[in-house]
Amino acid sequence: MRVLLISTYDLGRQPFGLASPAAWLQREGVEVECVDMSREKLTDERISAAELVAFYLPMHTATRLASPIIDRVKRVNPDANLAAYGLYAPMNETWLREKGVTQVLGPEGFASPSNRQLSVVPNRAGLPPLARYAQLQMPDGSRRVVGSTDATHGCKHLCRHCPIVPVYQGRFHAIPVDAVFEDIRQQVAAGAQHISFGDPDFFNGPTHARRIVERLASGFPGVTYDVTIKIEHLLRHASMLPLLAGTGCLFITSAVESIDDAVLQHLRKGHTRADFVAAVRLCRDAGITLSPTFVPFTPWTTLAGYDELLRTLADLDVMEQVAPIQLAIRLLITNGSPLLELPDIQAVITDFDAASLTWPWRHTDPRVDALQQSVMRSVMEKSKAARAVPHMTEAWYCCAEPSAEDMRLI
Repeated sequence: MRVLLISTYDLGRQPFGLASPAAWLQREGVEVECVDMSREKLTDERISAAELVAFYLPMHTATRLASPIIDRVKRVNPDANLAAYGLYAPMNETWLREKGVTQVLGPEGFASPSNRQLSVVPNRAGLPPLARYAQLQMPDGSRRVVGSTDATHGCKHLCRHCPIVPVYQGRFHAIPVDAVFEDIRQQVAAGAQHISFGDPDFFNGPTHARRIVERLASGFPGVTYDVTIKIEHLLRHASMLPLLAGTGCLFITSAVESIDDAVLQHLRKGHTRADFVAAVRLCRDAGITLSPTFVPFTPWTTLAGYDELLRTLADLDVMEQVAPIQLAIRLLITNGSPLLELPDIQAVITDFDAASLTWPWRHTDPRVDALQQSVMRSVMEKSKAARAVPHMTEAWYCCAEPSAEDMRLI
């Protein structure tokens, strides 16, 4: 069988979601070709040659970008079987099947206990070189080539707005250290100077995390890295922060989302404003940059609350550590989201929009929506401004409606 794996967008990273299944399929003797449409063209010849075409849908923007590509594949190769996988495949199953996708794959599982072999190293040979992907921008103006990998999949937490929750439902599993290390090794050999871990929370398994970073530091002492960790876990495992600093961690991304305790309760984040303040100080003391992300525009946002967010970031001296897009993000409400359980959400949403794959909502105070649009315009105009901390050339964000820049890709 000839299989074509397609990724439309993965935050500027070389897609793990292509390289990993490619390795598994090739191990079983399947002929696989990968196309990352964020960096290369998809030709009709590649489509025509495939018996199965599978779309990797790790996020909302990638799913919307895939819509016209699915139509094109059906037109060029009507006999091909169509599949979809990734976080946003199960939650959009009805829509995908209406578009002609026959196989929708959810989270990882095991056919039997004897089949628990998770040590297959991702095959990145068919993907564009790392130098063509997002890079690490350093404060001195230099850039580093970035590789990316995952040490775990899923998440044991149940944040209401997170796309992982409907799919993994509080479960996560660790990828064997040897497999993670070999994936890093092949990327370093391909020029990677920095590794970005894509785990939703690197401290879901702190012992596993320790083994990973110690192995990375001993094997490649000149390679730096970044991770994503919940505020709750930064506090619980604060004793591990010096280890991260000592093994080359340049910055930690953390989905703070809000500094309003009531909003944090609605989102079921598991931390408070005071916890965020404490985490900032812990990371600063450890010598690691904390890069907080936010969803500042929600149905509960007020003008005074937004002003307080800006004042707090300034008072904590972390404004430089916040990517500008983080101050413009609007809450995304997707199909199957636990947010739909909340009466406050039911009061502001309209009918499900199949074109945007969201439940559109309007704030009860039109001034808040107007402010969000104004901030977004300003962010787009100043998106290339220099920053004084290490950061990716493509901003990290999740649980958010696509920006205007993203939509221009469609």
